[in-house]
Amino acid sequence: MSTSSSVALSSNAPYVEPWLRGTHAEIPAVGRAVLHALDLALDDLTKWTALISDDEAHTQPFGLPTLAFHLRHIARSVDRILSYAEGNQLSAEQMTSLKAEQVGNESLATLLAEVEASFSNAAERIQVLATADFNTPRTVGRKQLPTSLGGALIHVADHTQRHVGQVVTTTKILAALRK
Repeated sequence: MSTSSSVALSSNAPYVEPWLRGTHAEIPAVGRAVLHALDLALDDLTKWTALISDDEAHTQPFGLPTLAFHLRHIARSVDRILSYAEGNQLSAEQMTSLKAEQVGNESLATLLAEVEASFSNAAERIQVLATADFNTPRTVGRKQLPTSLGGALIHVADHTQRHVGQVVTTTKILAALRK
């Protein structure tokens, strides 16, 4: 991922969203938009989880999924969706990883590092996929549900943003419960 995300958050300059930073200009528009969505996700995750302790990351306020689950799921689902985009089915390792998303006691730093590593790996894969025909048929899962390369790429962005929204909401709830 681009280092501009962390720079934009750490400086005193006004925040500029990734799609307005001029980054990933060498990538065709659809791939660039997916990369910007991942940059924005990392910005938001970094900002909002800074307010949370390791213990809180594993708390289920009002029965909601933990922040730890969402962070694991974000990192691992990006890999899985990109496998489908590449025309592959999930490996045994990916299936094992999927089944383990609900459990663990990693530190928040470890969870965020997993997300960053996933996004870095994804950026390389998206750069390659962004030059292909987005209408190329793809299938998902054992049922071989139909989609396209473009559909899978866009789903990387929208699925990631959906779970980032859950992280932000759960963080706000955890902060409110402290009072």
